[in-house]
Amino acid sequence: MNDVLLKPIVEVSYLNAQNVDRYRCVMRCFYEHHQRLQYWLRPEEVYKQVLIYGLLENYTLDQCHQDLNQLVEWKNLVPQHDGGRSTTVEEYLRKKFRYMMTPYSVEIERLVTSLEHIRGYGGSLEPSLFESIASSLQKVKELPLSIAPQEALALWEDIYETFTKLTESAADYIASLQSNKTEELLQTEAFLTYKSSVTEYLQGFVQGLQRHAYRIEGLLPLFDSESIHSFLQKVQTALSSRPQLDELITPEEYLHRLQTQWQSLNRWFLGDPGEKSDVYYLEQTTKDTIARIVRAALRIQEKRRSGISRRRELDYLGQWFLSLDSAEKAHQLAAYAFGLYRCRHFQGEDNKDTESPDISMWQVGPNIHNLRSRSRKKSRSSGPEPVKNQQNRQQRAKAEFLSQQRQQGELLLNFLTQGTVTISSLDTIPAATRQVLLKWIGSCLANKSRQIRTPDGIEISLLLPENQQRTLLHCEDGELDLPDYTLRFHKPADRHQS
Repeated sequence: MNDVLLKPIVEVSYLNAQNVDRYRCVMRCFYEHHQRLQYWLRPEEVYKQVLIYGLLENYTLDQCHQDLNQLVEWKNLVPQHDGGRSTTVEEYLRKKFRYMMTPYSVEIERLVTSLEHIRGYGGSLEPSLFESIASSLQKVKELPLSIAPQEALALWEDIYETFTKLTESAADYIASLQSNKTEELLQTEAFLTYKSSVTEYLQGFVQGLQRHAYRIEGLLPLFDSESIHSFLQKVQTALSSRPQLDELITPEEYLHRLQTQWQSLNRWFLGDPGEKSDVYYLEQTTKDTIARIVRAALRIQEKRRSGISRRRELDYLGQWFLSLDSAEKAHQLAAYAFGLYRCRHFQGEDNKDTESPDISMWQVGPNIHNLRSRSRKKSRSSGPEPVKNQQNRQQRAKAEFLSQQRQQGELLLNFLTQGTVTISSLDTIPAATRQVLLKWIGSCLANKSRQIRTPDGIEISLLLPENQQRTLLHCEDGELDLPDYTLRFHKPADRHQS
């Protein structure tokens, strides 16, 4: 990367300028003559060719001169003084010019010309390219040290040009299968005529990829850095021997470019550390595309079959049910014919009688859910509803709460009498006692001092087990594995205020 990346490309200005129609006609004239090896053109020749196009009305020679001067300013054309055609001094002083396209302009017009013929992504999937790369890499592996630079260059160009064609063609073809036009085709019945050929084409590519890409993945790690460096140096020597008058590239730049290309080849087939290779993603994308095409074809076929009468099939199935001699066999036939019926799922709290995970859902009582009508018709109001008396429910909830508090108080007084309680020393305890113990242990663990105080003023201290010993707490509804904690209960003496 250098500062060239930050500079604007003024050579493309003529593609979006105010008089873009005139500039494009002039540049297309130069490009067509450039293709015929006629590089230098005079204004009169350009003007004549633009008129032949028949796209510009009332186009004059003066406008052609203005367009040529503007294109020279944008660095699309290079002018040259044409003094040989002058017959008088006045004609010579007018400085007639002839013009030639710059290299940038040639590439821009070549790109524009190719864009005009694009009707889709194009591309192809050719498994033979994998085979060609694998064969060329095998030749590089078996090369003698005395190979000529020109032979190394020919072999390298064969490898990298094939690799470039493979990646670009595969990317374009996969992109064409993901386009909106293809998605629209997948929804129509006309797609069924292409389904078999496209699927076979993709499957053949996957098979070729698996056969030869894995061979390449096995060959690349066999190349050591010294042999590759020596091979690329020979390629660089052959490239440096080509005289380049318009672009001066040092041998170091050639070698760096070749090393970068070799690293790209390795990364595409082997991937980076911790990441999968691009050839893996190409294989997965192709497989996903095959699955998507098959699903689309199935949807179209199912849609086509949806309008077909199944009266004969259902009549035959009904006669089959009628011929069975037991309800059990009828149930089995229904299971095979219709499968599972649609289930309705209810989301909410599952109120079980116990917390034991060993108890099946069939062994506990049912949960009652009140369902509301989903009809859009509004039911007639039956008038104001009376206020429900919740006194009985409140009394029951109050009695239940006081009972729990009384049981917890009795348990706390019992432990206070013992002073110290270790989990492993406890006998089988009820589920309510376990819940209270876990509540005290959790509160102590949440406190830095490992100590809490109950509303009754009793202090509970938690001691962690030595060597992280564990034990089983036996409960009436199961067993709980936890550390062998020790709980100390202490009630400090009352402090009289002075």
